[in-house]
Amino acid sequence: MNRFKRIEELVFKWICGIASYSLIGILGFIIIIIFVKGFNALSLEMIIEAPKGGYYYGGEGGVLNAIIGSLYIALGSSLLAIIIGVPAALYINVHLVRYKKIQNIIRYLLDALWGIPSIVYGAFGFSLMLYLGMNASLLAGIITVALLTTPIVIRTFDDVLDTIPKGLQEASFALGSTRSETAFKIIFKQGFSGFITAALLAFGRGIGDAASVLFTAGYTDLIPKNLDEPAATLPLAIFFQLGSPNPLVRERAFAAAAILTIIIMIISILARILSNKYSKLNLNN
Repeated sequence: MNRFKRIEELVFKWICGIASYSLIGILGFIIIIIFVKGFNALSLEMIIEAPKGGYYYGGEGGVLNAIIGSLYIALGSSLLAIIIGVPAALYINVHLVRYKKIQNIIRYLLDALWGIPSIVYGAFGFSLMLYLGMNASLLAGIITVALLTTPIVIRTFDDVLDTIPKGLQEASFALGSTRSETAFKIIFKQGFSGFITAALLAFGRGIGDAASVLFTAGYTDLIPKNLDEPAATLPLAIFFQLGSPNPLVRERAFAAAAILTIIIMIISILARILSNKYSKLNLNN
């Protein structure tokens, strides 16, 4: 029996190892392909200049308009998602702590919202935009992406808050604190590392999504100066350039993909560093 268990353990160890290293290998392969195909077109000019005349036919310029547009939409939508998501996560874990069934229903619905394809959010945002009489614009893109990222913020922050010992809340109530004071002064502080992770995950999802802004943000070669102006994004720039018959323009698409990949990798590293930092601070306190 012991020999059988050792063989079983070894088999599952190999399966898990193969799965883990396969994922790392696939990720590395994707990154290598992107950088190799876009290396010739990747330059400082592409980062600091907006498209010029005939850019999509091999002309001069870069994707600064898409970089700025992506940052605007990701920052704006993340801010909206945080404003809505943080109080919602605190409400679930403080005010609904005695109602497990309601908590589970809300979490199930949020998980379902998280799993809805982004093109569905894009279609809903487009319908909402038409109903409100809005044009394709930066504001419409921000609102649509905020709808997409809000469930991410709530569930990510909620998972961290759910690990905080319930005795901490009880001690706070025993000292005379209200539920709101407990939520924002005690629980939020303890779960701050989860808040950082949730915010950066929302930002990363917002900057990398194409389907949700395809019909709502529009596209332009200019950098938007107002919320009612259309905005380009890096995913849409990649989408449009890959459809070009010009090999040079397709190389620029891979270069834009490399820029987007670098931004998302930086966000992921920041999320890990900040999360670990604030986790250690909470343990020390």
